[in-house]
Amino acid sequence: MTVATPILKLGSRGSPLALVQAKSVAAALTAASADTVAVEIITFTTKGDQLTSERLTEAGGKGLFTREIDAALTAGAIDVAVHSLKDVPVNLPEGQIFAAYPKREDAREGFVSDIAARLEDLPDGATIGTASLRREAQTRYLRPDLNIVTFRGNVATRLSKLRDGQADATYLALAGLSRLGMSHVAHPVALEDMLPAAAQGILGIVVREDMPDELQAIVRALNDARSAAAAIAERAFLAGLDGNCRTPIAAHLFRDDDAWRLEGEVLLPDGSDRWRVSGSAPKSATHAELAALGQALAETLRRDVGDLLPAFGPDR
Repeated sequence: MTVATPILKLGSRGSPLALVQAKSVAAALTAASADTVAVEIITFTTKGDQLTSERLTEAGGKGLFTREIDAALTAGAIDVAVHSLKDVPVNLPEGQIFAAYPKREDAREGFVSDIAARLEDLPDGATIGTASLRREAQTRYLRPDLNIVTFRGNVATRLSKLRDGQADATYLALAGLSRLGMSHVAHPVALEDMLPAAAQGILGIVVREDMPDELQAIVRALNDARSAAAAIAERAFLAGLDGNCRTPIAAHLFRDDDAWRLEGEVLLPDGSDRWRVSGSAPKSATHAELAALGQALAETLRRDVGDLLPAFGPDR
């Protein structure tokens, strides 16, 4: 009697980048199962994908790229969800858990321009295209003389807008460019110069809590310890600030020789001021200790910033 091969249904957005990510995860799951499990990719068009001009802040903030996939996972229409972790709200829907964080891609920003290799090399009054409030605030802090226009769309769309002269420069996450084999189009920006979004470059693989143990074990085999540490610390920092798309927040966990170092910042939306914090934990720190580090740094910023940002006000 032939036993049917179990099929894991993997949910993903249908954009070119999301599909590349989903296919890499699908291949890794098949390998981790020693070919005893097959993977079927099911794609979704999310509300975030449907936006062509609005900022995320104007359309509902975080969760716009995950809600349809979240609902399918809860309903059992899919077994595994693959998300770009920086797009995932700090709290998962009830009954869902992170099962793995595969190896992180390059977390840096990529600066893309035909007239300059660095932000500081752009001429006075040049135009930057971005739909990210964080990138806009960081740019305004570093170069208040520049103009900012809204760029929405996938990688190809934003590059096309740049070629059409709608801006002199833009930013693209190097993680996405690397996964698409397009990292050559951008100039890397040092992490110390422009902190990325929390968890930028990390994929979050989500399953239902009641997934059978033998299948969860296959998914958990994709976990990378360093990526998991970064995801835990950076998202704890974000959660401690009630992080959403209405507040410019950035964070990155660095691995020094003998310790972890978490750097975080928050900016006024207009870029007129910026607050940075830093803290460390031993290399042996547990996930709970790394989460505590992120939460402690967030509390420090709350005290420093006070009511200057609405998200940090007394009603939150």
